[in-house]
Amino acid sequence: MGGQGNGKKVKLLGTWFSPYVQRVVWVLNVKDIDYEWVEQGFRDSKYRSQLLVKKYNPMIKTVPVLVHHGRPVLESLIILEYIDETWKNNPILLSDPYERAMARFWENLIDQKVEITTLCIISLFLSF
Repeated sequence: MGGQGNGKKVKLLGTWFSPYVQRVVWVLNVKDIDYEWVEQGFRDSKYRSQLLVKKYNPMIKTVPVLVHHGRPVLESLIILEYIDETWKNNPILLSDPYERAMARFWENLIDQKVEITTLCIISLFLSF
């Protein structure tokens, strides 16, 4: 993955099918940021890396986790804001405070709908 970092400075811990992780991947690519992908197990916790469980997100053990210069940033929307503030090229957030507030409103509403849909899909998947 090409761009600002060198893969050693930025890591992304995630699962390939998570819409929250994919949102972060999309922004990293839009901003042309190099990163190292660290796949995390989903169904069986023994396949989750010790980086996630013990070092970067020991409290809730969820993805995505962006690690920049060894420091973890958690939760996809917070990660997106961090990326946008850290790498100024190709801004994703609007400069007008009202427009930013409206974008956050829609992000929150969409997240709620995605979460409900994702939980339904996962419950169907786990029932097989």
